[in-house]
Amino acid sequence: MYIWTGWDYIGEPTPFPWPAVSSYFGIIDLAGFPKDPFYFYQSEWTNTPVLHVFPHWNWKPGEKIDVVAYYNNADEVELFLNGRSLGTKRKQGDNMHVFWRLAFEPGVLKAVSRKNSQVVLTREVRTAAEPARIVLVPDRKTIKADGVDLSFVTVKIVDQNGTLVPLADNLVKFEVTGGSIAGVDNGNQISHESFKAKQRKAFHGMALAIVQARQKPGRIVLKATADNLAPATVVINTR
Repeated sequence: MYIWTGWDYIGEPTPFPWPAVSSYFGIIDLAGFPKDPFYFYQSEWTNTPVLHVFPHWNWKPGEKIDVVAYYNNADEVELFLNGRSLGTKRKQGDNMHVFWRLAFEPGVLKAVSRKNSQVVLTREVRTAAEPARIVLVPDRKTIKADGVDLSFVTVKIVDQNGTLVPLADNLVKFEVTGGSIAGVDNGNQISHESFKAKQRKAFHGMALAIVQARQKPGRIVLKATADNLAPATVVINTR
């Protein structure tokens, strides 16, 4: 199989019209965040154990939702909603996933994959409450003090329990000392916000801040704030 591109890129949003400004083809979005198909390809083409369940679990009560699971290294997947089993399913014929159609009720979706009746992986998707705070997750906490090295900091909007809020679009503002912000993004194909800025709206509850080192060893402190949310700070060392 041939995939046109693995990573979204600026331009060629066809067939989507304005205001789309980037492609939708990638299995990774502009910000480098994996889309659901990322796990599909991983489940088919790698030996890495995979169990990925989607979509998010914030909908209107009673709304009919298709829940899909990508998996490998297992015979079957059983789905639970708030502790109730919704049945076990296996891939049939050429199908490369399993799915359930169910009426939404808030709570916890749990998928369990098994091989020879033994649990391989367990994944949960939880209903999120209102946005409460910001979480910052750098890909590296130590980078080179060479003036060019980067740390990619994932920004998450979570509720009081730490669950990602999938519909959050809060405007997050960044302050940095000891370094600089090389760019920001959120993966939204119709966003017209500047990549060279000190703020970015969250998209599906996430954004990205790219922090750049100076040529002097020390500490970079990145602070993220947003209205009505508890702020977050992360320290990145430069050597």
